[in-house]
Amino acid sequence: MIALNSPLKPDLKKLQFYLEKINQNGWFTNFGPLHDELTEKLQDYLGVKNLLLVSNGTIALQLAGRALGVDNIVTTPFSFVATTSAFHWQKDTLSFADIDRQSYNLCPNAVSRALDQDPTLDAIVATHVYGNPCDVEGFESLSKKRNVKVIYDACHTFGVNVGDQSVLNYGDASTLSFHATKVFHTVEGGAVIFKDQQHFEKAKHMINFGIAPGKGIEETGINGKLNEYQAAVGLVNLERMDTVLKHRSELFSQYIAGLKDVVELPTWHSQANYNGAYMPIKLKNSQQAEKLISKLADSQIQSRAYFSPALDTVFTECKNHGTPNTDAVTDGILCLPLHVDMTAEDTDKVIGKITESGVL
Repeated sequence: MIALNSPLKPDLKKLQFYLEKINQNGWFTNFGPLHDELTEKLQDYLGVKNLLLVSNGTIALQLAGRALGVDNIVTTPFSFVATTSAFHWQKDTLSFADIDRQSYNLCPNAVSRALDQDPTLDAIVATHVYGNPCDVEGFESLSKKRNVKVIYDACHTFGVNVGDQSVLNYGDASTLSFHATKVFHTVEGGAVIFKDQQHFEKAKHMINFGIAPGKGIEETGINGKLNEYQAAVGLVNLERMDTVLKHRSELFSQYIAGLKDVVELPTWHSQANYNGAYMPIKLKNSQQAEKLISKLADSQIQSRAYFSPALDTVFTECKNHGTPNTDAVTDGILCLPLHVDMTAEDTDKVIGKITESGVL
């Protein structure tokens, strides 16, 4: 079986070292020493500041919105469900704008039209889909011109740069998921990277029940902290990240070379590197995609229609500013196996089975 995904497995000997430290310290959660060590090492590795570890990627999105003080959001219908449900759960007002047909990312021009239709919008939530950066320059210009905040769901972009800096440095906040399925993980967990330190400090109080040390309750808060055991897994996995990212990006490039003349592929940001988070392909329609999924399954190869369905068809009570490109991409999207345990030979096999399938 060539699995669709296989989580990065932490080195047990190295993990044991950290677990013993936790027991010796007797400090299991509440901003412990391993939490702080992981924060510092991630900031250094990713080239960011104001990184706040949290308990999961959904909390990261909710926290970003609350720390920035926004609650009327235009977002993408082409993303994982949490991109919308995180805000919908806390009763924010949501609407959908269309994606760019080539990149599959939220389109600044479509968002601009949505802002024209609803001037009360105060935030844009855009996903860097499959690790492919959005038009960050376009959104930065739009943010300044229209006085709206920008939050990036950056859960697919660990280790991705635009030019000479991390894509996480764009926007007012960028969120990461450290779920076990991600390139880098802490089993469960996540982070928010804030542009401004004041928002970082506000958010840090919020995930500690709104309590500021020595000052008491300053915010209406929640419990959203990353514990020491999760931090231990993160510290062990971070040691392997250079090797993991290199391997995954090589498999991604191998897929691109083998499939670029066979199926439609999203157009990548011209200044961005690959991290091999996902391997998306676009077929003519969902019927063709289903046939290919079945053919690959016959050869013990897993694949998945991801993302499908489009979120505007799930959250139908949210306003829709028009999403024809989303409809077109969702009708036929498919993700192929890509993970750290795959080999170049596995990738060649998947490419071969697709080209020989008789489905295309």
